[in-house]
Amino acid sequence: MKNVKRLLAMGLCGAMVMGLTACGGGSTESSAPADSSAPAESSAPADSQAPADSSADAGTGSNTLYNEGETRTIKIGTWYDHYYDSTNTDIHDDPSVSDEELAQKHFDVVKEVEEKYNVRIEFVNLTWDGIQESINTSILAGHPDCDIYEGDLGFLIPAALNGFATNLQEVLPADNGLFTDQTVFSQVDIGRDDGVYLFQSNSGEMLLANTYMLAYNKQMLDDAGLEDPNALYERGEWTWDKWREYLLALTQDTDGDGVTDVYGYGSRWDFLVYNLTMSNGTTIASSDTENLSSKEVGEVLDFIYNMYNVDHVANPWNADDFNYNQNAYMDGRVAFWIDAAWISSANDEANLGFDVVWCPWPIGPSGDEATNKFKNVSSGNAWMIPTGVENPELVYNVFYDWQNWYHDDVELRDNDLTWWEDCAMTEENYEVMEYMGERGAFDLWNALGLEWDWSTLLNGEMTAAQFQETYKQSVQDALDSFFK
Repeated sequence: MKNVKRLLAMGLCGAMVMGLTACGGGSTESSAPADSSAPAESSAPADSQAPADSSADAGTGSNTLYNEGETRTIKIGTWYDHYYDSTNTDIHDDPSVSDEELAQKHFDVVKEVEEKYNVRIEFVNLTWDGIQESINTSILAGHPDCDIYEGDLGFLIPAALNGFATNLQEVLPADNGLFTDQTVFSQVDIGRDDGVYLFQSNSGEMLLANTYMLAYNKQMLDDAGLEDPNALYERGEWTWDKWREYLLALTQDTDGDGVTDVYGYGSRWDFLVYNLTMSNGTTIASSDTENLSSKEVGEVLDFIYNMYNVDHVANPWNADDFNYNQNAYMDGRVAFWIDAAWISSANDEANLGFDVVWCPWPIGPSGDEATNKFKNVSSGNAWMIPTGVENPELVYNVFYDWQNWYHDDVELRDNDLTWWEDCAMTEENYEVMEYMGERGAFDLWNALGLEWDWSTLLNGEMTAAQFQETYKQSVQDALDSFFK
């Protein structure tokens, strides 16, 4: 198995504690001292100045000159604390440090970037609500509070679609790493092909994040004489029809009292919808036209409806307690469920008494192994350079070099991921998670801000066709707002 474990809680993985100052007029709950705030253009000690004829390459194919004249502060707005920046004086400013050698590399790159570009770097914890307020007010006014924003794709995507993000294809040279190897940063698909507006930090951890594997209780399948779904997948035989056979076989009244006490499946509906749409080669909202009413999505909804209301192979939905649904597997109530690294980690102290095996999702009637995806890439965090920022190419290159603390040594970057291995429990499970992480699909349906009442489908109040008819216009209206 790869000798990797989770990166320290720094950079993208900083602890959510308050301590950095807000930038500009953005809303914040930060309790940072008033004197820690710096204006957008602030002075720095003379020894931080680079020679007037120096240039920067940043490993991106760019020859953007360093910032001439007064030292410029590059402000990066986030919703939790990041380490390290120009305000930090010691690696232990990050209270979560455990690997001092690795922390020192993150710390040292700040000085390198400062001297290379004649800049200061300042991360600003705007809080979850504050960063959205800052994006919606300061950029619209033409004076963004920050040079870069980090945020959830749920609000960065509509911001980009509405002209709040710089088109990096118009700013960076064509041979920039963002458009070629994507070693440090990767592009984010936002459903349009006229440019690149959002980007994410690339790493082994980012590959594994937001993957939701189909998991099963190995002992239950063995006792029922059912073959390993991974073996079926390898032969192209792991399909919805085959999974339905398994769900029916595994749903049982074990004590003979006439009441089902073990169900074939049990977990959350949102994870189920994500993965069944992708495994059927479709999406609900991946362009400016809704696809909820399509035949392929109808097949997904029919399958879910039948699980809960016809075959009765799904643990009855508890609308009042997501954890009850998510953790149904822990006491042996279900044979199949949806697992993720963070779910496994949260329950790692439980004495399950059975082996957990992860497998890819079965292939739907309109899908196929070659084209199906396994990870919704419209969720998670990303970065955006807002419109109106001075010299966005310089801003990008500064941030690129800060992020590239490992100096293109991806083995160094990714050699510390044992948290993910521990969550996977076995090498085989880790390989399934990695396989799924490599195959992403873009679907906005759960970022549209709609009040879906999925319980009406789960408890049989609506058929699949009725559900489609009820919500298709709402989805289209939301997409019209996204893509206007």
